[in-house]
Amino acid sequence: MTIVEDARAVTGGVDTHAGLHVAAALDPVGGLLGVQEFPATAAGYASLLGWLSGFGDIAVAGVEGTGSYGAGLARHLAAAGVRVVEVDRPDRQDRARQGKSDPLDAVSAARAAQCGRASGAPKGRDGAAGGDPGADGGQAQRPPGADPGDQPGPGADRDRPR
Repeated sequence: MTIVEDARAVTGGVDTHAGLHVAAALDPVGGLLGVQEFPATAAGYASLLGWLSGFGDIAVAGVEGTGSYGAGLARHLAAAGVRVVEVDRPDRQDRARQGKSDPLDAVSAARAAQCGRASGAPKGRDGAAGGDPGADGGQAQRPPGADPGDQPGPGADRDRPR
């Protein structure tokens, strides 16, 4: 008789910083599978993804700061097919009571993603939620077929005679 075990759905949570990210993994019922630190580099992102995947299929990853320190990680996870949600920083009152703890913040991020409290699209580099970060280079797009001469260029108000 062969026993086939289905891969379990894993939820990840990440507390992000400039040089280091702290990740947590939860099982389908919220049990803590592990907490690990990773460098905030491309190699670190790959290691974090491999570590999370080692626990099972990644259902969702809650990432803090997807518009800043977590932007690169969020893009890396999304490119690998992981659903990424933006997680708000922990409540300041809770942090004051419990103290600052990166592992606890990572677990909180995972729990917020798992229960649906954090369900927003990751932010782009400009802070706007969703879409491809920086896809328009921060510039408004001209409608297709519009004549470039129809719209004033930069500083048009400043250059006109008064």
